[in-house]
Amino acid sequence: MDTQSNNKRLAKNTLLLYLRMILIIAVGLYTSRVVLQTLGVDDYGIYNVVGGIVAMLAFLNSAMTAASQRFISFELGIGNLNKLKQVFCTSVTIHLAIAGIILLLAETIGLWFLNTHMNIATDRMEATNWVYQCSILTFIVTVISVPYNACIVAHERMKAFAYISIIEVTLKLVIVYLLLILHADKLIAYAILILSVSLIIRVIYGIYCKRSFEECTYKFSFNKKLFNEMFAFAGWSIIGNLGFSLKDQGSNVILNIFCGTAINAARGVALQVNGIISNFSNNFIMALNPQITKQYAAGNTQESIQLVYAGCRYSFYLLSIISIPVMVNLDYLLSLWLGTVPPYTTEFLFLALIAALVNSMATPLVTAMQATGKIKNFQIIICIIMMCELPLTYIILKLGYKPYMAMIASIIVVTIGLFARLFLLKQLVKSYSIKYFTIHIIIKNILIVASCLAVSTYIYGHWIKINFISFIITSFIAFMITLGGIYIFGITPKEKAIVNNKIRKIVKLNE
Repeated sequence: MDTQSNNKRLAKNTLLLYLRMILIIAVGLYTSRVVLQTLGVDDYGIYNVVGGIVAMLAFLNSAMTAASQRFISFELGIGNLNKLKQVFCTSVTIHLAIAGIILLLAETIGLWFLNTHMNIATDRMEATNWVYQCSILTFIVTVISVPYNACIVAHERMKAFAYISIIEVTLKLVIVYLLLILHADKLIAYAILILSVSLIIRVIYGIYCKRSFEECTYKFSFNKKLFNEMFAFAGWSIIGNLGFSLKDQGSNVILNIFCGTAINAARGVALQVNGIISNFSNNFIMALNPQITKQYAAGNTQESIQLVYAGCRYSFYLLSIISIPVMVNLDYLLSLWLGTVPPYTTEFLFLALIAALVNSMATPLVTAMQATGKIKNFQIIICIIMMCELPLTYIILKLGYKPYMAMIASIIVVTIGLFARLFLLKQLVKSYSIKYFTIHIIIKNILIVASCLAVSTYIYGHWIKINFISFIITSFIAFMITLGGIYIFGITPKEKAIVNNKIRKIVKLNE
């Protein structure tokens, strides 16, 4: 009965997150187009790369995000309310300290690097510094919000994310309108408006958590043992997340140095679309993660393992269902959306989607590793692997290859990282099977998607005229081919029986 209840809650939370995602995608695609057209390619590139400098400090925050979610979910699985309150207060205290560290680093090293090493036109440096300061404050607001958001995820209250997202996207629509009518510097105005939205959303999350969860009342207290436990966990997470931060934002800086802000705009657009599409699997994982940790905390190791296997398969499938139709129609889709497409955006996006597909299989493994609490070796090794993207990117660009070839480095490191996580998890939890995971998840997933993409591309290539009608038809065909391939080859007989049963119920309701 508990398993059935958990499955229903997981399905409900996933559905709520998908409704939230559809809303965010619809508004995000519209606002991105308007912002790019209003700011222009160079200013959009400036915002992308300058925000990236601040985001390089995200490894500090990401580490504590993982720690907060892990410890809060773990205590909920055990059912210790007093310990849960201590975890929340300790998490807030640590995040306030992290915010202070980020502010110090950003206003010293970051500010120096921005004004001395970045490839930005001299006449845009004043606006660039405005963007930088607003980005710092926006990021600090995000840092302080982490313990509250972690509580919502741990309690599996995904409805809150859905409702608050409605407010957030409404405010972003207001930003677009103001950007069109304001006569001030558009880049500066955009940075200030984004900061304002972050502050409003932060206040809303804080009020909701305080009213909904008993543990979410902050008062300063210092539990040395708990602080050491969380900070030790976060300390090793900092190392791992440093690798990811340098991997993504460091590559962006290298591209800026070699190619300028126009290429940053192309990569920024590609990664933004990639991020939107990746939400199709990320939302499922967000709903699944607390279950993996809670089952492990309760001693149900096999149930936790099965959730990890399912998460690795389904996060990949969910991403594939959307990625393949997009891959097939990339040129038309980008021109329809943006009008004027920055150079190399198509190539950046195609390769970014491949990297995202590979990486989607790794996320549940990370959650499983974090649930054990033994993450030292894992974080050190993953950090080293992720940081390898920087020299690879530098070598590729130094040898004169096209800018989008830098994404090949990303594909290489996320693939190596996937296998590294699997081997490291096996050392901690012997019940995981490397052979099963490699054959039945990694290889099987890749073969299914490669076949579906090849068939869909072949059909697209024989289409006589590419217009909006053909775009809809070819996208639908690619979607159905991918869905069919997953149904026939990707899911187990038991899962097929569940799907068939659901379809029969739907058909009966419509009779």
